[in-house]
Order: sequence, then C-alpha cells, then structure tokens
Amino acid sequence: MELLIDHITKQFKDKKAVNDISLELTPGVWGLLGANGAGKTTLMRMIAGIMQPTSGQVVYDGVPIQRLGEQYRDIFGYLPQEFGFHQEFTVKDYLAYVAALKGLPKGQGRRKIYELLERVSLLDVRNNKISKLSGGMRRRIGIAQALLNDPEVLVLDEPTGGLDPGERVRFRNLLSEFAHDRIVLISTHIVPDVEHIATCHAIVKSGRLLATGTTEELVRLVEGKVWSCTIPAEAVPEYESKLQITNLRNENDGSVSIRYLSDRPRNAVSRAVAPRLEDLYLWMFPESSGESDRRCQ
Repeated sequence: MELLIDHITKQFKDKKAVNDISLELTPGVWGLLGANGAGKTTLMRMIAGIMQPTSGQVVYDGVPIQRLGEQYRDIFGYLPQEFGFHQEFTVKDYLAYVAALKGLPKGQGRRKIYELLERVSLLDVRNNKISKLSGGMRRRIGIAQALLNDPEVLVLDEPTGGLDPGERVRFRNLLSEFAHDRIVLISTHIVPDVEHIATCHAIVKSGRLLATGTTEELVRLVEGKVWSCTIPAEAVPEYESKLQITNLRNENDGSVSIRYLSDRPRNAVSRAVAPRLEDLYLWMFPESSGESDRRCQ
C-alpha cells in the first residue's frame, strides 16, 4: 500500500500555495507539520481529490486517483478543518447520513456508528442536536465520520482543535491502533499530538517541503541549538528581546529557568539540552512562538 504525492504544485494567480512537493506515504501515522499558511490544507485537499493540482499528481498503488474515481473515495476518509452539517441533525442521524453517502449497507452502518460513538465517547449524546454540542464534541463527530468506511487512507486536517487533554490522548491512542495497516496523514501545528505516534513527519513551509524523517532523525537538525539556564528574574525582558525562548519557569528562589534556541550559548551558565520535535518546529517557524527571528543577532 502506497500513496505517492508526485511533484504536486498548486498555483493561485501569482502565488504557489504548494510548490513541487513529493512524498511516498506508506502504512502508519504521518505528521504533516507547518505553521498556518504553510500550504498544508491545500495539499490535503489535493490528496482528497477535491482540488486539482496545477501540475503533478496523486497516485494510489500505482494508479492516479483521478482515474480511480469512486474506487478511491471508497477507501478514503477525510476530516477537513471545518465540516458542515444541517442544524437539525442529531449526532446519530448525521452519521447515518454520512454512512449512506459512503454506501454502507444500513445494518453495517448502524453497527459501525454505535462502535465509533463508543470509541469517541459520544454514545450518551447520540440523540442530541449537533448544533447544541461543544466544539470538542463536534470535532469528535468529525473524526467518527472520517472513520465510518474503515478507510485505507485517512487524512485529518488539524483534528485536535477544541479537544481537551484527555480527549487528545484518547484520539492519539485510537489513531495509533487504527494505523496498524493503513496510511494516516495528520496535519497539525500542535507538535505533541504527533511527536510520539507518527512513523514519519513531513515539514512544510511556504508551500515547500523542508524535511522528512522520523522524530529521532529530525531532532538531530537542532542538536547543539537548544539551551537551558537559570537567570535573575529582572534579566528576563533582556533575554526575551534577544533570544527565542521556548519555555520559562519561575523558581522558588526568585530566579527564572529558561529554555531557548540559539546557534551558541548566550552566557557562561547555559548548558546544551536534548532537543524535542517542538524545538525543531520552533526553529523552523520562529513566528509560531510569537517571537521575531533573532537567531542571527
């Protein structure tokens, strides 16, 4: 099983939202990382077959998805950032409607709906109108509808928005189990959601593919660039003005422990610390931390 993204480009007037991206996706969880506006959603819509690339193609097991047509949709599951529903739909009715659209026989659809409602902890609200539910509950409904047809390829665009920490843990466990023999692609800028469950990651910036690899492989790119030290509390504003600080903790003695990104230590008491995937993300997307790029100062 392989999903090949073959030199995909999407141009809108004078802007390339996706610029010549190639990936070979195999079974397992893949993390698609990038800041807002990096081109992730455009890429996913082309993988879903709902947007045509300007050039390049998406190929599933050797056959372009446009040629597969309905066969591809039968094995595909998709959760967009926003999914629509009629205001009067109950949870159960909405999932029954989606199951019918996906061609599931009625009896099989009912069994699958019950199973998924249990898995995403929505069984108790199955008769409630979706419009009355919280954002986190609506997101779980979206996850359930994407899984209804047991897809071989599952694409999820920012799936954990609105989920609380416990829901995110259950979601990660569900996906890890589901991805045993399937291709799962998760687009996110919440790095911890994919750091430990993804088989591989692809990092996209300004429509281009910057890097691919496992968590272990990718964090090596920022080895020697992650530092930790303790400074006086009054020195924090100065450090914040010069460094990209990724973590800050007040200590009992009035000092402050900081973790920061830099090509070199910025004082004599800094020590190098083991990098995490989030460090690499913030190194590549310094604007995501709310800081300007100060790595060269």
